Amino acid sequence: MIKTILASILLFTATSYGAVAGTVTATLQVENMTCASCPVIVRKALLSVEGVETVTVDLETKTANVTFDDSKTSLGIITNATGKAGFPSGVKAE
Repeated sequence: MIKTILASILLFTATSYGAVAGTVTATLQVENMTCASCPVIVRKALLSVEGVETVTVDLETKTANVTFDDSKTSLGIITNATGKAGFPSGVKAE
């Protein structure tokens, strides 16, 4: 159920960004981060996505702030990268 909700939020957010190309910053809620090496792995996964410009990951809050060029990538691709690394993520609710 929670994955369905997160997917819906992600889809809505990703389609809203498509109207204007440019630099976008998003905060992701990242699951499964439990130790000091986890943020390093998440950061590397995010930086491997073409179009991602900067990444900061916080273990304590289990979040990642990602700045990216939305003409080169999307939130769907970005969250897919963390998921493939073993850390499912979605756009953090305000």
